[in-house]
This record gives sequence, C-alpha cells and structure tokens, in this order.
Amino acid sequence: MLKKLPLLLAGVALIGAGCVPTIMPTATGPTPTPHVLDLSGSGLQSVPSYVFGMVELEELDLSDNRLTGALPGEIRHLQNLRVLDASGNRMTGVPAEIGQLSKLETLDLSDNDLTGLPMELGNLTSLRRLDLRGNDISRQDLDAIRARLKNTEILAD
Repeated sequence: MLKKLPLLLAGVALIGAGCVPTIMPTATGPTPTPHVLDLSGSGLQSVPSYVFGMVELEELDLSDNRLTGALPGEIRHLQNLRVLDASGNRMTGVPAEIGQLSKLETLDLSDNDLTGLPMELGNLTSLRRLDLRGNDISRQDLDAIRARLKNTEILAD
C-alpha cells in the first residue's frame, strides 16, 4: 500500500489550515517520483502555479476546495495526467486547453456550477469516465460531447 508523504517544495510556502499537499509515490526507492498530488479539501481559491510545472503528474486531486471560474489554461502542461478530480468546487467553466490532455482517462467535474462545456473535451479519446453530476450543463453541449466520446461513460443529471 502506498503511503502519503509530505510534498517538499523549495521556496513555496502554503499558508492556512489543511494547505499541505501530499504526494503518493508510484515507484519504490530512496527518492520516489511524485505522480499523485492530493490538494483536496485544502481551502484553495485558485490552483497554485507550481502545480503546472509538475509535468510528471498522473493524478491530480483538487476536489472539495473553493475554486471559482475555470481551471487555468496552463492545465495543458500536465500531459501525463490520467486522472483529474476537480469535484466539489464552485467552478463555472472548463478551459478549452483541457482537450490537450490526451492521456486523461477520468475527469470528475461533479458538484460545481458548470453550465457549458468546451467542445475540445471531444478530443479526449482516452477518456473513459466523465462525471458532470451536480451541474447545470446545457443539453446541447452534453449531446455534442456524447456524440464525440462514444466510448466514455458520461454521468450527468
């Protein structure tokens, strides 16, 4: 079983209760490579900029924070990302750049304030699960995404 370790970031201080990110190494050895970053429930109002430099990330958990607006377009730098959980926030949009995450298999955007989706989501041919429950997604956007992601389980209200 993998053990969560504190993430040490040179020159970066996270202020506030629960703002200590953790990593879960997927490799064993004296210097594990961080592939999983868990920032869930940290009270974040925006994604820390250092996250977008962690290009080896395979899983990113931003759930249960206070994120608003849309994820930054810099999300496109995380080309190894397989799982992105941004559920339980107050996001109102999804950036078109998310469509550049070609390895993404699971995308959880449930329980946000989304009403529309970028058509670029249809570029995610590796996507197996898209959770949109708890949002007010327009039927038109949802139908267009479903038409392009035929092999994806799409959960919506």
